[in-house]
Amino acid sequence: MVDIFEQEYDDAEIEIKKNLIVKGEEINLMQKDPTMQRLVVGAGWELNAFDTDPLDLDISCFMLNREGKTRVNEDFVFYNNFEGSDKAVIHNGDNRTGAGDGDDETITVDLNAIHFDIVELMFVLSIYKGEEKGQSLSKVRNGYIRIVNLDNSMEIIRYELDDDVAGHSETTMLVAKLTREGPKWHFTAIGECVDGGLQKVATDYDIIVGSA
Repeated sequence: MVDIFEQEYDDAEIEIKKNLIVKGEEINLMQKDPTMQRLVVGAGWELNAFDTDPLDLDISCFMLNREGKTRVNEDFVFYNNFEGSDKAVIHNGDNRTGAGDGDDETITVDLNAIHFDIVELMFVLSIYKGEEKGQSLSKVRNGYIRIVNLDNSMEIIRYELDDDVAGHSETTMLVAKLTREGPKWHFTAIGECVDGGLQKVATDYDIIVGSA
């Protein structure tokens, strides 16, 4: 006799494994799910019970033009600016501990509302005051980023981070990007740890950090 709860757990595990991708892999979202119009980019990690100061991992999004730059400071969506240009990209709030089940932070993207000048959305994970606290990406436990179809709540893609943060002393990662190709959007798992923190990434994308 099969326990119904065990069966449901097994089904969920199978669904997650089906959606898993690895660093460097690129997925055509419209081929994966032709109904995709609005999506949620969710990031999660687990609270380490042994840490006296919980790690605060933040997800951010840079809306980039063909030159790989932001146009205005509103193209940088993060914990101090929840709405991007045209309200096409919206940050849904800051979780400072990683406590609780499911996604810890999410960004909602309306693909049809993104201005034609924007050809790429770069998603970044960073540890708030990580260098000051002596925290690094290597301390991130069971971290992931995933794509969910907002209209039917179906997970489309999941990229798990454990292998790509192991041993890294940096506090910031270019984790994934969405790239426009005509009416299509492609998701690419990047997993590139970078020096200098979120401020350095923002400056590289032409954000005026002092007034962001």
